[in-house]
Amino acid sequence: MLWEGIKSLYAYLAVIPVIPFLLIYYGYSFFSDDRKKAFRLAMDITTGLLIGCVAVLFNHLFNGSFGLYGIMLVMLIGGGLLGNAQFRKRGKVDAAKVIRAVWRLSFFMMSVLYVVLMAVAVGKSIFFQA
Repeated sequence: MLWEGIKSLYAYLAVIPVIPFLLIYYGYSFFSDDRKKAFRLAMDITTGLLIGCVAVLFNHLFNGSFGLYGIMLVMLIGGGLLGNAQFRKRGKVDAAKVIRAVWRLSFFMMSVLYVVLMAVAVGKSIFFQA
């Protein structure tokens, strides 16, 4: 029962990720005056919603089940590339910085993919009804 409620809440929030982003941003910035930290917190939380939504959209549009695995693969490759660049420049790898950078870059990548895949899915459902 509790698990079904959590899944339903996640599904509702992930469908339109702009709403939880704005709720978190304005809610946190209301209690603290640090808008930069509020933006980063909203971005970090919304990334998890966007990853799930983009994976489902990808699976739906291409009739597959590789969406989440493909996203994780791209994130791991990005982390490897960033870690390698950091090692070459500084001689050591700060894993926390690499993970944070990959997570925040994923927000922007997932945002673009969300808009594109949602537009394609809506267009497909309107123009190519089976």
